[in-house]
This record gives sequence, C-alpha cells and structure tokens, in this order.
Amino acid sequence: MTQARHPDEPLAGQAGNGPGRVLRSLGPGLVTGAADDDPSGIATYSQVGAQFGFGLAWTMLFSFPLMAVIQAISARIGCVTGVGIAQNLRRHYSPWLLRGVVLLLVIANVINLGADIGAMAAALGLLIGGPERLYAVLFGVACILLETFLSYARYAAILKWATLSLFTYVAVVFAVHVPWDQALYGTLVPHLTFKADQAMAVVAVLGTTISPYLFFWQAGQEVEELHRRHVKPLCIAPREAGPELARIRTDTLVGMGISNAIALCIIFATAATLHANGVTEIQTSSQAAEALRPIAGVFTFAIFALGIVATGMLAVPVLAGSAAYGVSELFGWREGLDRRVREAKAFYATIAVATLGGVALNFTSIDPVKALYWSAVVNGLLAAPLMAVMMIIAMNPRIMGRLTLPRPMFLVGWLATFVMALASIAFLIL
Repeated sequence: MTQARHPDEPLAGQAGNGPGRVLRSLGPGLVTGAADDDPSGIATYSQVGAQFGFGLAWTMLFSFPLMAVIQAISARIGCVTGVGIAQNLRRHYSPWLLRGVVLLLVIANVINLGADIGAMAAALGLLIGGPERLYAVLFGVACILLETFLSYARYAAILKWATLSLFTYVAVVFAVHVPWDQALYGTLVPHLTFKADQAMAVVAVLGTTISPYLFFWQAGQEVEELHRRHVKPLCIAPREAGPELARIRTDTLVGMGISNAIALCIIFATAATLHANGVTEIQTSSQAAEALRPIAGVFTFAIFALGIVATGMLAVPVLAGSAAYGVSELFGWREGLDRRVREAKAFYATIAVATLGGVALNFTSIDPVKALYWSAVVNGLLAAPLMAVMMIIAMNPRIMGRLTLPRPMFLVGWLATFVMALASIAFLIL
C-alpha cells in the first residue's frame, strides 16, 4: 500500500537543491529580506552597536528563525490562496478587522517611508553636498516612476540584483578592526539586563527585522509570481504544493539569512568603531556614516553612506507597494505590478500617494532624527496583532484547504507572535 504524500513534501525527483536550483528559487523572499535592511533598520542596528557594543548582537541570531517562519507564512498565504493578506481578510472576516489592519499598515509605512527617504537624502548630502530636501523629492519621484512604468519582470529583476548593494556593509566590517572573540561571544551568548533602554533597543531590533510591511509585500509578490508563471493557486492545484512550498522555503531562508547577516555586520562595524571610541548616541543612519569618517576613514564612511542610498532605493518601493496591496485589497481595486497603469490606476496612485506622503514628512516640523528610530519601534508595536491575524488565516481550512500550516511552522509562528507581543509590552512598561 502506497503511503500518502504530505502536501509540503516535494514530488519525486524534485527534492534535490543544487546551486542552480537555489538561485532560480530566489525572488520575493530575497527582495523582502534585502528591503528589511532599509535606512531605518541601518539606523537601528547602528544605534544598537554604538550604545551596547557587541552586547545585543545575539538578537540577530535569535530573531532569524522567527523572522524566517513568519515571512514564509505570509508567502504561503499568497501562494496557496492566490490573493494577498488583506484580500483574505476581506473575503472571510469582519470588515472592521480588515480596516484596522490596513490602517495600521498605512500609518507605519508612511512613517517608515518618510524616515527612509530623509535618510537617503541626508546620506547623499554627506557625500556630495547640496539641498537635502531636493534630494528627498528626487528620490521619491524616481522610486514612483520606476515602480509604475517598468514592466514587472524587469522591475523584479532590478530589485533582485539591487540586493547586492547590501554587501557594502560586509566591506565595512573588513575595512575596520573587529575583535572577533568579543563579536562571536556577543552573538552566541545572550545577555539581557531588562533595563528600559535595552528593552527599547530589543523592540526596535525586532520591529526592524519583523516588520508589518514585509508580510503584505511578500504575500503580494507571491501572487504576482503566480500570474507571471501562469501557475494556479495551490488551493486549486494542490499537487504542485511540494515544489512550490519548497521554493518558498528556500527563497525565504536565504533572503532572511542574508538580511540578518548584513544587520549583524552593521552592529559589528559600529560596535568596533563607534562604541569602542566612546560614541554611543547614533540616531540616524547618516549620522552613523558621518561618525565613522574620523574613526574609520573616508573609505569606510563613503561605502557606508552609499549603502544607505542603495538600500533605500530598494526599500522605498517595497514600503509603498505593500501599502498599495493592502489598500487595493481593502477596496477591491485591481492590483499588481504586473498590470499596466491604465489597468490598475488606483493601485499605482496609492503607491504615489504613500511615497509622496513620506517625502512630505521631510518638509514638516517632525524631527527626522527621532522619526528614524521610532519608526522601527512603531513597527514593533504593530507587528504582533498583524502576525496573529496571519496565523488565524494560515490555520483556517476554509481558506487554506489541506495546506494549513504544518505543526513546526504553527508552533514557531505563534512563538514569534508571542515574542513580539512580549517585547512591545516590555517597552511600554519599562
């Protein structure tokens, strides 16, 4: 008697993963992980390294499995159902829940957009001088035009190759002297004192690595990939579940692994230079780059600043795009980067409005120094309820059919949700 194959298992002959297969598997997960290291994230990791040295490096190792699993769940929802997270809420749950989720998403994204665009403008100002507000406008307009008028296939390819910009921070680590015994000890041995400043830093790190906009983006991109490859949602074609879910698993693990490795490099670099020289207050990514100049030299300063601009160009479209997915699914508009502008006018208009809203924040009295760090904290506070919603969707057989979460993903997904909730509560009471 033949034993039934679990839906998560690949079909015979498809289990192997050579280097070529792995490279072909990389896409939404890789871009999502790279976008997670946005200028807001760079500022957060720089502050953690400057303030605590190597003492909180362990948070990157701790957050990796939580981040990888929750992103894989969001990708699974898109691939199995053929629609995004907000659309699933619209179909199966109360309208008030959908409106609340999308409202939180848009608020967090616009704050993050403003912080990231401002950081890019400041970094470019450090490199070449000139008016930072003009640079903010130019960056915003450039991101809107690229996301709106390039074909999806070309745009996805550009985003994929743009992830290479992250390795500027690997170069920074090798350009400075890192005491590797201390760095590895701080990474492998957790040290937590439960003081208010450390609790806030942990929430900020978790809010940066596990961010609400990444959930919506990766689910939406999996739907885009279904359309691009003319593949049916897995709830309709469950026989394809094995290889598709294996692809998502590989893509997400690699993407989140690179994301956390780069974040660890930033913590190492700032701990070995800024913290070691008594510089413990870094509130923006551009301030971190400027502080490196007298300590680590002009070369290190320049590649750090260039990395801020490059990662911002990758992250801003992801932030605006995830807001557009959520809003479009809320109102039932046509959505998707694979559609032409005339086919999805409201979707692309939302991208433009969200991006320009971020640009506009840089012309207000809101302090961009505080906005950068606090945008990560806001994401940390908002992530837990959104993660709980995703877990409910992913375990509902009316939505997912036979492809509800296997037990390991179920347990780690709820663990990640609990950790985010606990970190947020700790921040509020300490």
